[in-house]
Amino acid sequence: MTYNPEKIPWGEVGYATYKRTYSRPLKNRTEEWEETVDRVIEACNKQLKCDFNKHDQKDIKNMMMNLKGTVAGRFLWQLGTKTVDKLGLPSLQNCAFTVIDHPIRPFTWAFEMLMLGSGVGYNIQREHVYQLPKVKRKVKVQHVEDNGADFIVPDSREGWTDLLKRVLEASFETGKGFTYDTSLVRPAGSPIKGFGGTASGPKDLIWGMQEINRILNERSGQRLRPIDCLDVMNIIGKIVVAGNVRRSAQIAIGDHDDMDYLRAKRWDLGGIPNWRAMSNNSVACDDISKLPTEFWEGYKGNGEPYGLINLSASRRMGRTGEEMYPDYNVMGYNPCAEQSLEPFETCCLAEIYLPNIKSLKELKEVASLLYRINKHSLAIKCEVKETEDIVHKNMRMGIGVTGYLQATEEQKSWLPECYTYLRSYDKEYSKICGFPTSIKLTTVKPSGTLSLLAGVTPGAHPGYSEHYIRRIRMAADSELVGVCRNNGYHVEYVRNFDGTEDHSTVVVSFPCSFPSNTTFANDMSAIDQLEVIKRLQSEWSDNSVSVTIYYRKEELDDIKAWLDVNYVNVKSVSFLLHNEHGFDQAPMEEITKEDYMKMKKGTTPIMSLNQLNMYDIDISDCDTGACPVR
Repeated sequence: MTYNPEKIPWGEVGYATYKRTYSRPLKNRTEEWEETVDRVIEACNKQLKCDFNKHDQKDIKNMMMNLKGTVAGRFLWQLGTKTVDKLGLPSLQNCAFTVIDHPIRPFTWAFEMLMLGSGVGYNIQREHVYQLPKVKRKVKVQHVEDNGADFIVPDSREGWTDLLKRVLEASFETGKGFTYDTSLVRPAGSPIKGFGGTASGPKDLIWGMQEINRILNERSGQRLRPIDCLDVMNIIGKIVVAGNVRRSAQIAIGDHDDMDYLRAKRWDLGGIPNWRAMSNNSVACDDISKLPTEFWEGYKGNGEPYGLINLSASRRMGRTGEEMYPDYNVMGYNPCAEQSLEPFETCCLAEIYLPNIKSLKELKEVASLLYRINKHSLAIKCEVKETEDIVHKNMRMGIGVTGYLQATEEQKSWLPECYTYLRSYDKEYSKICGFPTSIKLTTVKPSGTLSLLAGVTPGAHPGYSEHYIRRIRMAADSELVGVCRNNGYHVEYVRNFDGTEDHSTVVVSFPCSFPSNTTFANDMSAIDQLEVIKRLQSEWSDNSVSVTIYYRKEELDDIKAWLDVNYVNVKSVSFLLHNEHGFDQAPMEEITKEDYMKMKKGTTPIMSLNQLNMYDIDISDCDTGACPVR
C-alpha cells in the first residue's frame, strides 16, 4: 500500500474538521495531515514504548494517510506532547465513568476527568445515591475579592478541583462555610497550551460553585436525590470549557421509574435549566416490560428521548451469546454508551474505516496495528491510583468500525473472522509483553468527528440523507470561523434551550452529500436499524454498539414489539425522531438536491489552512459535547 499526500481521501468537511480539531500549532502555521501522522508514529515508540520497527511504521503511515484506520482523536491531538509525559493515561483516554455513591470523590474525580478532556459517564441510580450521608446544614460559600479569603484558588486543574472538594466538604463533613478568592485564575481568553483551548476565566467557576452550594443548601438535613446529583454533575460540565467550545460530554444513568429523572429534559414542560443539556440521559433497565408510560412520552416529541442501558447484558457477555467474556463489575457506560465501564475506569478507542478496506487480510492488519497502539497506551502511568489500578487490570479498549452502512456485504462479512483473529492476537501479544489480556477489544461508536475526516457514515448509522446540512460547533473567536464565513458558509450563534443565544460558540453549516449508493435513514425502518445493532453486537462488538435509531412516531409500537423479543441481548440503544424532533441547530438536517446545489454554489471548499492560531481545539470525538447524532 502506498499513499499520495496530495490525494488524501478527505470527506467534504474532512480537511476543515481535521484542522479545527487535531492539527497542532507549529512555529508559523499548523500541522498538515502527514505531519500529524508522523508525530503520532514517533510518539508510539517514544512515549508508548510500542517498539514499532521500520516496516510497522510504514504500515501505520500508509493506514492513516489512506484513511483505512486511525487512532482516537485524543491520540491525534496529544501524542508527542509534554502533556502525555506529565499526565500519562488520562491525557489519552476518551472516556471515563464513576458511580455517585460518595459525597465527594466521584464529583471531584469527574471534574478532573472532564478538565482533562475525557467524556464522563456516571450512575445516579437510587441504590447508589442513597448511600450518601445527609447534608449537614446550610452553609455559606462566598466568593470575595480579597487575598485574606479562607482559600485562594490556584490557577490550575488541581486548584479548581480543590475548590469543589471544599464546597462538598462544607455541606457533608464540616458544616462550616468559607470564603474564596479567584484573583490567581487566568483571565478569559488566555491560551491553555497543554490541552488546547482558551481559558474561560473565573466567571463560570464562581457561578458553578454558587449553584452547587444552592442545591446542597436546599437539601439541608436531607439526602441528595438523583436529580440533585444530575444537576451538580451537569453544572460541573457547564464549568468545563476550552476556548468556549463545549467538551464536557456526559451520560447519566438513572432508574427507569424515577419520575424526576424522566422529566429532567422534558423541555416542553418549561422551567428546565439550560445546564441539563450537558448530558445524554439513559435509564438502566434489564426488563423492557418494566418501563412506565412516562418513559415513552419523550419518544412522542415531548422532550429529549432517553437511551436504554441493559447492565445485566453488559455484565453477562461480550458479543451476543459469548458468556466466556463476562464483565461482572460493570456499572455504567461512557457518554455515547459504546464502552461498558467499572467505577473510576477509563478507556481508549480507535477507528477502522470499513468502506476503505480492500480485503480481510488488510482488515486484520489494520486492526492489529490499532490494537498494538491501544494496548501500550493502556499500560502507561496514571497519577490517579484507583484509575491506574482498574485500567491496568482490565486493559479495556474499543477498536471500532465506521461507515458500516456504506460498506459492501463482503466487507461486512469479514468482521466475525477479524474479531476471532483479534482475540487470538491479544492472548499471544499480551503474553509476549507481560500484559493482562484485554477484558474487551471491540466496539461501535457513533464516530462523530473521525467519520467526518473520510466523509463516511458515522459508525453503524445510515446516511442521514443524500443531501444534508452538517453543523459543526466552533469557538466564536476562532480564526477558523472567519475562514468559514469568508468561504461562504453560514455562521450563527448557538441558541440555548430557553431561546437565548450563547455568544461564545457558533454553529457553522456545511452542505454535504453521501454517494447515491449509501444506505439512507429514509430507506430504513426503525426495525431495520435495530437489526443492524443486533448483527454488529453478535459479529463484532464485545463492548456495545452505540446507535441512535431514527424513527417515526407511527413506528413506536413496532419498536416496543422488537424490544420485547430482543432486549435481553441489547446492551444499549437510543432513539431520535428523524424529523419533527424539536431540536434547534441539530447536527444534521435533510435538504433537497436543489438546496444543496444552491448552498454549494455559494461556498469555496476549505482545503488550505496554514496560519491559524489553533488554540480553539475541541479534543473530544463528540464535537457537540454529547453523542454526535443525538
